[in-house]
Amino acid sequence: MSATIAESDVLIVGAGIIGLAHASAALARGHTVTIIDRDARAVGASVRNFGHCCVTAQSGELLELALVAREKWLDHSKKAGFFSVKSGALAVARTATEVAVLEELSKTRGAGQVKLLTAKETRSQLGEDAEKAIVGGARLRDDLRVDPREASRALARWLAAQPGVTFLWQTSYLGAEGRRARTSRGMIRTDRTILCVGHDLDYLFPDLAVEAEIERCALQMMRVDSPKGLVLQPAVLTGTSMLRYPAFAETKAAKALRKEIKSDRPELLEIGANVMFTQRPNGTLIVGDSHRYAATMDPFQAEKVSRILLEEITGILGAKELKVKERWQGIYASSPKQPFIIADAAPGVTAAIVTSGVGMTIGFGLAERTFGG
Repeated sequence: MSATIAESDVLIVGAGIIGLAHASAALARGHTVTIIDRDARAVGASVRNFGHCCVTAQSGELLELALVAREKWLDHSKKAGFFSVKSGALAVARTATEVAVLEELSKTRGAGQVKLLTAKETRSQLGEDAEKAIVGGARLRDDLRVDPREASRALARWLAAQPGVTFLWQTSYLGAEGRRARTSRGMIRTDRTILCVGHDLDYLFPDLAVEAEIERCALQMMRVDSPKGLVLQPAVLTGTSMLRYPAFAETKAAKALRKEIKSDRPELLEIGANVMFTQRPNGTLIVGDSHRYAATMDPFQAEKVSRILLEEITGILGAKELKVKERWQGIYASSPKQPFIIADAAPGVTAAIVTSGVGMTIGFGLAERTFGG
């Protein structure tokens, strides 16, 4: 029989943002917590994203979770000492159809949440060389930014310093035996296990993954040098973003926008583009992204896709070129059935998985929901 290596009220499997959010929620409720991760640090979706908490563009249940998460992000930023900024987001419109989407959303939400901007006001936030074809925009009030490479590390350090919290890195979850979890290092006694393993749920509980219709979504993203002198506060969204995020996509005008992009820029739809970018504290820009889906994802990135994304963003900024410093593939869990799952995987084992690419946006809210908050 394997030795018992830890004992706690709650076991969290996965030390990305979703797992760390659940660990913090458990700790806040007075539980002792063990957090395990198969890697030596978080290297998955939690560090391969824009660092954008896309609150305002959510709707319904996702908006409720995002608003809870927003407050938790700000609170944890103070506690753990990592960068966060109430930046809002800038939605850039380059056609009258895109303006119509923003106008409809602003009318529904109110100017306090979605403030319409003139072309001049929009360009002024993108630097002196911003694209002259920009015809308008909107300021999305409630969005936040963090540095994705810093946030998960800082949260983990802060949690590790709290009484009642134990981290076991390079430790893989192998299954449950009653109140004990089997891991690659031994047994852990726990009353409840929460799986925050994203798309890898199919490795552990394949039937649940099939039932939830979970597959992998792969993104192409890059980090580039910022155009000289550009200081960018908000996350920047574009017309393709208006087709992906629900608050935009649910407008009547979004149907006309999809037709327009399909006619004028079909390559953007072909690569599943969400053309957007954010600025890291060091001044470089995180740019992207594309989307493709499969049960098993090959690792190869098409240079054509990266070129399309770079051309779009170069044009918006009015830059001659954007020098690429890094490229990477992001992968997250996706399901056409639901944007997240909180489901019993086995007695005493709960799967908490974001399946819609908004883990940074709703993760802390999802944790509260998992614990009945």
